[in-house]
Amino acid sequence: MSETLSLNTKAILLLTAPLIVGRGKGQEPANLLTPGEYSRLASCLQEMGKQPADLLEVDTDQLLGDRPHILDRNRLKRLLDRGFLLSQAVERWQTRAIWVLSRTDAAYPQKLKARLKKDSPRLLYGCGDREILNSGGLAVVGSRNVNDSLIEYTREIGRLAAKARQTVISGAARGIDRAAMSGALEAGGKVTGVLADSLEQAAMTREHRNLLLEGQLVLISPYDPNAGFNAGHAMQRNKVIYALSDAALVVNADINKGGTWAGAIEQLEKLHLVPVYMRSTGETSRGLDALKNKGAIPWPNPEDANDLDAVFQPATPKTPISPTQNNLPFDARQEPMKPDLQAGVAPESQIAENLTLSPDEKLHQTIRSLLTHILVKPKKVMEVAAELDVTKRQAEEWLKRLVAEGLLEKRTKPVSYVIRPDNLFNAKRSAEATTNTEPIVYGK
Repeated sequence: MSETLSLNTKAILLLTAPLIVGRGKGQEPANLLTPGEYSRLASCLQEMGKQPADLLEVDTDQLLGDRPHILDRNRLKRLLDRGFLLSQAVERWQTRAIWVLSRTDAAYPQKLKARLKKDSPRLLYGCGDREILNSGGLAVVGSRNVNDSLIEYTREIGRLAAKARQTVISGAARGIDRAAMSGALEAGGKVTGVLADSLEQAAMTREHRNLLLEGQLVLISPYDPNAGFNAGHAMQRNKVIYALSDAALVVNADINKGGTWAGAIEQLEKLHLVPVYMRSTGETSRGLDALKNKGAIPWPNPEDANDLDAVFQPATPKTPISPTQNNLPFDARQEPMKPDLQAGVAPESQIAENLTLSPDEKLHQTIRSLLTHILVKPKKVMEVAAELDVTKRQAEEWLKRLVAEGLLEKRTKPVSYVIRPDNLFNAKRSAEATTNTEPIVYGK
């Protein structure tokens, strides 16, 4: 760890981290602050114009004053008095080139703050070139127990990503995760591994060490470098994988169980951070079929680097800081970020307009433009569903909404949909403008 810990990061480590100084030798206290307790403390400090670092320089009673609702003072003092244990942990991390960042640090990955906000990890431990964390890329996830054909399929995805100069982001677990990472590394690409446990052990592995030192691989974890496996941690790290990426591919998933399923469902139904693709060739599975019904997009099977680039076009623009963000604890605020749009694609006025749209509005605008092209002539629901590669139910919902808006008309005998004649010209112009300026937003 080449850089000195900031005072804020030291305070957060003392209050929330177990500081395990050796596998099986940790003196983990029973009273570490929970995420909710730390957030309450951080909010209180923010209201006073203070930071966690101030807890190291001013007596707790003096700093917090008459605020009995802000945790037990003796408990805070005991945690903050763990300075010797912290120095032991830091020395151990330094000898293994492990660094640690908190949300207060400028080097903390902005994508995590921007997308996860207060749910972004308070602390991030890592080894390797942390600049890789800001590169975006393709998240590749899947089950641990898969056959050899899926392993080779996934390795080829990793190789293709490397050729396209896209970082591969995965969970470093046995099976699909490691296959994607090894494929990318063998092809000279860059890889981010998001671990749920045992970061120190992984960082010291011979096969990883040179890759870490050469800047091809970065391993990170929201959990202590010596923390053991925990099912809850494995589930929680999924959102970090997606938040660091620009698109995600689910190679395989067991229906209604496992971390791959839980992470994909969280994206499709709640977070909507990136487009979520699902493998569309070879033997299918109930899990993949169910994800498709939830809104996952069939993988387009790109054959070269140029084809793979098209996978990332649906990514949403990064969201600029908003006035409501001032209500977040200071360490969960994000830096203002520029829209993720290619130069020359749209005028500034159009970009500004696009950034004010909600994800639902952006998706609707895109679907509207697609149906404008498709429904110049009447088509049945199943025909529309087939062209968009979505379920019949989803197609029906979109068609009904556009009929209600007056863009389409519904015909009978047979039942079909077509653009209303009086809207045809304007709809075409709107579709052309949308197609040229607005990234498609999937995964809703």
